[in-house]
Amino acid sequence: MDLTLRIPDELVAHLGGEAVHDQLERRALEAFALEEYKADRISKVQLRKMLGLERIELDGFFKSHGVFDDYTMEDFEREAEALTSLVI
Repeated sequence: MDLTLRIPDELVAHLGGEAVHDQLERRALEAFALEEYKADRISKVQLRKMLGLERIELDGFFKSHGVFDDYTMEDFEREAEALTSLVI
């Protein structure tokens, strides 16, 4: 799907002009995809596909946008128990 955003010319000039067209398009796509992910409307897999990222690149993308998973102590303890049960 193609989506067109209308940005006033004076704002485009302020954002860097036509020379940064591709950068603006990418930034808009990233912002949209990130907001959809934060709102729980798309999954990590869908976010990766939308942005054309490899699995390993996703953590860097989140970090660069200040998005961190909620990883609680309970999550850690549950994973520790699961690992312990595998070793014993």
